[in-house]
Amino acid sequence: MTTDTLQALTANRLIDGLVVYLTETGEWSTRVDDAALVPAETGEIVLAATGEQAVSTNHVVAPYLIDVETGGGEVNPTRFRERIRAFGPTVNTSV
Repeated sequence: MTTDTLQALTANRLIDGLVVYLTETGEWSTRVDDAALVPAETGEIVLAATGEQAVSTNHVVAPYLIDVETGGGEVNPTRFRERIRAFGPTVNTSV
């Protein structure tokens, strides 16, 4: 299985606070698998301006780039904090 380090843009949706990811179509999705992925070298140039535009129109707050890996048809954030934001709590999941 090959993995590639890429970047995605994440933020919190202003209307309800949910974690969202910028998609290829410029929409915001709550699913990390829907995120637009770009090479780490160009992430800031390609995605950051779109995030700032969404802030100025009050759609999202605090957009930032995260590193993700792809493999097996899935998108997985590389940092533990971002995995929690994407997939939810790691303890007491039955409560």
